Amino acid sequence: MTHAPRYTRTARLLHWLMAALLIGLLGLGFYMHDLPLSPEKLQLYAWHKWAGVSAFLLAALRLGWRLTHTPPALPGSMPVAHRLAAHAGHALLYVLMFAIPLSGWLMSSAKGFQTVWFGILPLPDLLSKDKALGDLLAQAHLILNLAFVAILAGHIGAALKHHFIDRDDILTRMLPQR
Repeated sequence: MTHAPRYTRTARLLHWLMAALLIGLLGLGFYMHDLPLSPEKLQLYAWHKWAGVSAFLLAALRLGWRLTHTPPALPGSMPVAHRLAAHAGHALLYVLMFAIPLSGWLMSSAKGFQTVWFGILPLPDLLSKDKALGDLLAQAHLILNLAFVAILAGHIGAALKHHFIDRDDILTRMLPQR
């Protein structure tokens, strides 16, 4: 297998679309959580669920692209431990890109609130209404999001370290071409 010198245009587009969507979802999720019950809060929850379903679908598309297109090789000078950490971090990000929206959908189902994508397409409830299970899934959703924030911080920190300290092309090969 040969490695391209940079990610494909499609891979870069999917990466930055997902980055913007996921950061927006995180911000919206933490903002809306403690709002008092109101029509505004219900609308924000609906938007959050629409965007979460969209993120799940984009993650599937992104994973499909990644499995059929070889990414650029890591620098040969990179220590083995760093390579393992990079691969583990990427794997965890992919797992969380699926687990977080799925946990949200399960939570909504258990709490008795159907997810309707863009207000048009009702998605089936994956679980019967069960308050205790809904509360447990809410905790799982929060913990998964906190784990995502931690791994994302490591991902961004590593990219910046490679760019400013190591001065290699790890970051630039994911940036748009000039």
